[in-house]
Amino acid sequence: MVDYTAPERGHTALLTVNAQCDFVASGSPLRACGASAVVPVIERLVKGARAQKVPIIHAVRLYRPDGTNVDCFRRQAVEEGLRVLMPGTHGAELVKEVKPGSDVRLEASHLIAGNLQELGSNEWAVYKPRWGAFHGTKLDALLNSLGVTTVIVCGFNFSTSGRATVYEAGARDFRIVLVPDAVSGASEQAIAELGRIGVYLMTADNCLGWLRNAKASETAVA
Repeated sequence: MVDYTAPERGHTALLTVNAQCDFVASGSPLRACGASAVVPVIERLVKGARAQKVPIIHAVRLYRPDGTNVDCFRRQAVEEGLRVLMPGTHGAELVKEVKPGSDVRLEASHLIAGNLQELGSNEWAVYKPRWGAFHGTKLDALLNSLGVTTVIVCGFNFSTSGRATVYEAGARDFRIVLVPDAVSGASEQAIAELGRIGVYLMTADNCLGWLRNAKASETAVA
């Protein structure tokens, strides 16, 4: 029997969601529960993906000060002065642990205009106007152009952005791996529910081992 949800070696991309400073900064109103604890795990995943030449996409949020591009859930707060994820601020930048270089900064106007930003070799940022990384973005087209069938998901605020991204990926027939120890804000029940709908669950160690084996398999075939 064919398992249409099984992750495919050699056709994988790593997707980080909301891996931005405002989600981990002390005192930030967006600080995600448990985010600080998963940063080192996400860092290991990103470095491992780079080592194996796996494509990496960082899906980020950016809020204009006037709130015009902010989701309804938080728009009023931004209009009234909430200053988070503002273009050009430190809080909107990727956490240093996932950046491909210390001098890398997000080009906010370029991203908000709907463009991908190349951050390094085989690595991009994409601005998501809502919770899910696929909604209103070019992520789907990028993954298809790279021959990607499987996405590995990690990042902050699983209860909103992470969960939405997983469901959006599934709706587009991508095979999905979620790394529970590399996501914040996910309850055991939420993780278990994803396992029942065909999402593969791997610890960071298992995922990194799987990526290394995938590379070894390609080399052996070649």
